[in-house]
Amino acid sequence: MRVVVYGAGQLAQMMYLAGSPLGIDVQAVDVNNDTVVHPVSKTPLEISLAQALEGADALTVEFEHVPERLLEDAAKTNKLMPNIDSILVGADRVREKKLLESMQVANCEHQIVTDLAQLDDCVKQLGSKLILKASRDGYDGYGQWRLSDEADLPELKNALQGLDLQTVPLVVEKMVAFDRELSLIGVRNANGDVRTYPLAENLHHEGQLHVSVAPATNVDDALQAQAHDIFVKLAEGMNYVGVLAVELFQVGDKLLVNELAPRVHNSGHWSQSGAVTSQFENHLRAVCGLPLGDTSAIGPSAMVNIIGCSSFSRDLLSIDGSHLHWYGKSVREKRKMGHINVTTNSYESLGEKLMALSKYLPLEYFPKLVGEATRLKG
Repeated sequence: MRVVVYGAGQLAQMMYLAGSPLGIDVQAVDVNNDTVVHPVSKTPLEISLAQALEGADALTVEFEHVPERLLEDAAKTNKLMPNIDSILVGADRVREKKLLESMQVANCEHQIVTDLAQLDDCVKQLGSKLILKASRDGYDGYGQWRLSDEADLPELKNALQGLDLQTVPLVVEKMVAFDRELSLIGVRNANGDVRTYPLAENLHHEGQLHVSVAPATNVDDALQAQAHDIFVKLAEGMNYVGVLAVELFQVGDKLLVNELAPRVHNSGHWSQSGAVTSQFENHLRAVCGLPLGDTSAIGPSAMVNIIGCSSFSRDLLSIDGSHLHWYGKSVREKRKMGHINVTTNSYESLGEKLMALSKYLPLEYFPKLVGEATRLKG
């Protein structure tokens, strides 16, 4: 079997590594130049994009910001999974909000802004604590602005003056006083079979994910079932095939959908060593029409992102249950260079291992690590 992935970054690389034991060959497309490359070495293959599409059993994506012309060509083959509409929802926050509203899925109270003059009404309707998000091309904290006081509104308007809001509107959300950020990774195949992973708790720094812990602590059956039901409603409503990530805010005993990611997701990397079947393998199983794998957790796990940093000791592998995943990228500020998975048999042990891990890492790049280690240790 062969799967062609649009995008040639670390997610395509990890799909390739997950597919090899199954006899699934994964090829990647560098969407900047339409070149088909090897997902690990990035070496161009002696095959055109048209030939790759023709020879593929399935087409998929590693990120949602694939040029629409490529997605339209892929959709014509009837091999693209998830479908083009689902991918475009992930690439456009306005489409995403409309989808959530149409399916009556609880999300943050918001307004769509196509003119800066509308911000005054946003403050009247939503209050003076707002988060503004560009509807397209914003991720990891980019393309976002905050308003904490109405008195700062003129300054914020001035900062936004250069934006073409007719082309890229703003989604203006009421800032939610949430208890914590969670995410649910789930998978659905073409037969409608669904599996969901345990909820993960996510800690962010400057809008970027730093640490995920799964299963999240203090999750009862009702909360997990609520998340599962949200996933099923979305996946069935979109006729979705593949892995879908649902980012959530927990407010008391209720979950609000923050964002959707129509692909394998950073907050599911823990599943590589912490679940019976990883999200990468399950995504390939789904798009190739294979039975879905067990999504149960093996034990408490944590995923720690390595961001903008390459100078650390590989001696961290001396910590039992630790696994390093390196992406082979050139170093750049806020760039995800790799991640570390740690799996053990209790949350207390997980906290101890994360504290030990912190001794091998320059903590200016890992500001959330020690705090989470201390919490888990109790």
